[in-house]
Amino acid sequence: MSVRVRRIYASPDPDDGLRVLVDRLWPRGVSKGEAHVDEWPKGLTPSTELRKWYHGGGGSYEEFRRRYEEELKTPEAAGLLDGLRTAVREGPVTLLTASRTPEESQASVLAELLKGTG
Repeated sequence: MSVRVRRIYASPDPDDGLRVLVDRLWPRGVSKGEAHVDEWPKGLTPSTELRKWYHGGGGSYEEFRRRYEEELKTPEAAGLLDGLRTAVREGPVTLLTASRTPEESQASVLAELLKGTG
């Protein structure tokens, strides 16, 4: 089982496998052609309210994580997460984000959940 997190601004790697964008908004300065995104499940991304709260300096990563994990329990998000779990069993999955700190982003939360540690 291989799940990794990468910034979308990095060049695609042959070992990426399925490339999944986990940001709600398309990243600035990246064309869809050069991004090589296979899936963009917007229903799996943090809500606009949560995203604005976190990026506006509203709170800690731990609180963001807790709130995001609650959002992932909605039927739509849970179904999309199950789909990613299936994809991970079939081959490598790379979660893409534009975040400057991917280790403190929704991509990191998802990676941990997919690896079974979250």
